Amino acid sequence: MVEDWLALMGNMNGAVRDLRTASPEVMKAFSEMARAAHAGDALDGETKELVALAISVAVRCDPCIAYHAEGALKAGASRAEVAEALAMAVYMGAGPSVMYAAKALEAVDQVTARDTPAQ
Repeated sequence: MVEDWLALMGNMNGAVRDLRTASPEVMKAFSEMARAAHAGDALDGETKELVALAISVAVRCDPCIAYHAEGALKAGASRAEVAEALAMAVYMGAGPSVMYAAKALEAVDQVTARDTPAQ
């Protein structure tokens, strides 16, 4: 086993509860934002949880992975649907790196052109 995800959620629940006590207004606003993100009917709850799970992977948030894995399953996602959403997370983790690498190379080329005397 790589991680005990159920224990992680249990531990995080206590830590988040402590944070709610320490910063009630911020946590209230966060809860309201979560409710707003789950509102609307253009995407169903399962799709929203699959998106959240994929983003959790992309941003490398272990507790987010645990909570949204649970959320996706509660919303009715199958293991196959989760696997496809995770495949997109893997793809997007690599794709943006390609795009930013191209931008970085362009920046290097522009600085080189600026600093190289015309011949």
